[in-house]
Amino acid sequence: MLKRQNLLILGGIALLLALSGAVPEFLNPYLVQILMYVGINMILTLALNLVNGYMGEFSVGHAGFMAIGAYVSSLITVALLPRALAAWAFPAVLIVGGLAAAAAGLVVAYPSFRTRGDYLAIVTLAFNMIVKSVLENLDFLGGPRGYLGMPRLTNLFWVTAWVLITLFALRNLVYSNFGRGIMAIREDEVAANLTSVDTKRLKLYAFLISAFFTGVAGGLFAHLLQFINPRSFSILKSTDMLVMVYLGGVGSLTGSLLGAAIFTIMLEVLRPFGLWRWVIGPLLLVLLMIFRPRGIMGFKEWRWLQPAMIFGGGGQGPTATYNPSPKPPPPTP
Repeated sequence: MLKRQNLLILGGIALLLALSGAVPEFLNPYLVQILMYVGINMILTLALNLVNGYMGEFSVGHAGFMAIGAYVSSLITVALLPRALAAWAFPAVLIVGGLAAAAAGLVVAYPSFRTRGDYLAIVTLAFNMIVKSVLENLDFLGGPRGYLGMPRLTNLFWVTAWVLITLFALRNLVYSNFGRGIMAIREDEVAANLTSVDTKRLKLYAFLISAFFTGVAGGLFAHLLQFINPRSFSILKSTDMLVMVYLGGVGSLTGSLLGAAIFTIMLEVLRPFGLWRWVIGPLLLVLLMIFRPRGIMGFKEWRWLQPAMIFGGGGQGPTATYNPSPKPPPPTP
């Protein structure tokens, strides 16, 4: 039974990758572009949910990490690599952009985690504004005019591959001892410390992993549009990420995928309304916080992402929350 389930999962992944490489030849380019935006937003939402959903912090500056990943990867493909080599080196370029974002996350994390809640939100918001201001004043990166000249290296195959990599990495992380530790921090950091959880180390690692995948998404975004400017990574972008996380559901990988897909498609449907469609994002966040604070799939998971389904045990239903420490059976008389 277990081997059959694993084979089904591997077969589904292989089929998805094959379709992502073949389908664009038969679809409208506009639809392909929307699918790529959906995939990039899925990576962003999964990454932010690790911090805001599973760890229980409140970061509003992830657009800054996306900007660093976008600019670093663009600088490599435009200024450092020959155009013929850039396509072959694209995965490595994205990883370098992600590592640059993670390095920036390291700088932010140490002072930031001395605070919590609203104070952490202010620190990360300030970081976002600092990154945007610095980029606007760097002439070799185009300043406020933006940076262009990147080859169009992002395609549906690479976006799909990185969505799967992000989902696989974060799924294994949140159901490991590491993941249980960061969820313990979410419930009560003081109690987690008292039970020998190294809260400072876990918070740092979670923040760096989140920043890395956000930077990768930034690299994909830059090489899809072939033009970026600092305004693309303002507080509005961070707000979009928050809306997707809380729309889909905090503490849920499935919710991250749903939230990103629903929000991206909704914005495209509302495109005829012009600038008014950007009012809907913050308004939706306010309504979510009032009527459904946990989102669509808050703290629930699709059964195919649960360890019981992957490693045996039969699963617990399509929306059941995985319980890593079930109650022991009562003692026999």
